[in-house]
Amino acid sequence: MRKSGRPAWLALFMIFSLLLMQGAGAWGAAVQDAESAAHGVDASRYYVVDTYQFPGFKLIQMELPVLSIYSYMLISDGKALVVDPCRDISFFLELAEKEGVKIIGVYLSHSHADFVAGHMELVKRVNCPIYQSHKSGAQYPFKPVKEGTEIRVGKALVKFIETPGHTPDGMCALVYGPDNANVPELMLTGDVLFVGSVGRPDLLGGAASAAWLAGAFFDSWQNKISMVGDGVKIFPAHGAGSLCGAHLSDKPFSTIGEEKVSNPYLRYKNRGEFIAALIQDLPEAPQYFKHNAALNKQGPPLVKWDAGLPPEAAPDKTLTDPEKTYVVDLRSADAYAAGHIPNSVNIALRGRLETWVGTMVPWGSRMVLVGSKEQLREGLLRLHRIGYTPEIITLEQWKKAGMPVTVSEPITPGALHELMQKGDAPLIVDVRLPTEWMALKIGTVLNLPLNHLAESSGKLDPKAPVVVVCNSAYRSSMAVGVLERKGFKIVRNLEGGSQAWIDAGLPVHEGVKPGSEVTKAVPKGKTKSVDSKKPARKKSRRPPEIDAGC
Repeated sequence: MRKSGRPAWLALFMIFSLLLMQGAGAWGAAVQDAESAAHGVDASRYYVVDTYQFPGFKLIQMELPVLSIYSYMLISDGKALVVDPCRDISFFLELAEKEGVKIIGVYLSHSHADFVAGHMELVKRVNCPIYQSHKSGAQYPFKPVKEGTEIRVGKALVKFIETPGHTPDGMCALVYGPDNANVPELMLTGDVLFVGSVGRPDLLGGAASAAWLAGAFFDSWQNKISMVGDGVKIFPAHGAGSLCGAHLSDKPFSTIGEEKVSNPYLRYKNRGEFIAALIQDLPEAPQYFKHNAALNKQGPPLVKWDAGLPPEAAPDKTLTDPEKTYVVDLRSADAYAAGHIPNSVNIALRGRLETWVGTMVPWGSRMVLVGSKEQLREGLLRLHRIGYTPEIITLEQWKKAGMPVTVSEPITPGALHELMQKGDAPLIVDVRLPTEWMALKIGTVLNLPLNHLAESSGKLDPKAPVVVVCNSAYRSSMAVGVLERKGFKIVRNLEGGSQAWIDAGLPVHEGVKPGSEVTKAVPKGKTKSVDSKKPARKKSRRPPEIDAGC
């Protein structure tokens, strides 16, 4: 096995995640969310996690961290099968050229919902067949596979088994080397089985209920997957941070035997108990999932990746009308605060842009991106991954047309604390998830999670001043724009978020139940994990802001 080496930023990412996952009472170095610590431009590109050598073939595992996607290239005798690629396929083409192999097919393990797949792009570029379940309902030419279907990739034999659970068309692919046709070397599990988790059954909608799909997975596990051999390595389609399952491990692979003893979902031997455990308390899925699933089934339209930037949108008042346009500002929170198009929302490139746009921006609405030319190119490329095709405009063009600009001056932790001490503080709204808010608060604040802030803002007085807060000011910067779109006139972001508050040595309230909070002044440079009251679990690549916000 040849290690390719993880990027340095990803090592930091995992360190922050490990600190976050420590048990109650543990103290970490600095709780910086991965959106600020590790989810910059590098995280928006594929990289090779590792290359795994097997008799007669090798498997190259790739990750797109910003969407927590694992894709693969199975290589043998100069031939390659691409597995679960994202829509922008340049990395796969470059890798095939580097490896000196010909792509002979693309395999989709199931109907993807969290991203637009690259199957149509690969067919266009290399004229290869698409392999996927005969139950997929795909509306384009493909080679249907079913229980027992076999294909060869050089010396490697790929045998498919039907494993419904995450979706009705879920498939697993067993890969055999030339020396042993009876025992597989590995299994590509798609979204059926993850390391430390299983695929959630509630993303499909339609006729198949979550309970039915959960039961189908129970049967798939008991009757098929668990029977292939404890030593068989499993390689899933997602890692930690994906919303296609809950509590995924950051380990890139596992074995059937390891999952039998460590995967919490697989410990349930009773079918009813398993179903209940699987569908209990699943995180909310972004609204774009169902639309991406439909796109993938129809066959996503091809993208002109080298087309360059489109003409800028006309700088008129329609861009400030929330009923007509959703303007997304890609710049940093500081740049946004210094001046932005009225009623625009700051979803900065440095974070999980794809997931947040898919969560916040209604599908089918007119969307316009704001940023520099470089930022706009990056934003357009990344949003193609989830099927959005926005317009663009630069702030310079907006200002040149004499259009108004909104300034939202943030408030420092020290200034806010002083107002709180005097009894003059405005209403403080924490936009994190309830679990984060209950675990650590900067005072007596109202919790209105960001993903539902627009509809819950009716509880607030739009004429009164509001201060919004999250871990690092990434989500709360978004919240400023969300409230502005609802008519709020005086909205301020806590500069640096609760991390800056803690770094300043200001007091925090800890506790998971009303009335049980303990006020502590955290020493500068020391940070209490925001999840310190939650049960300890395996370290994850996603740090606080992603773990809680996406």
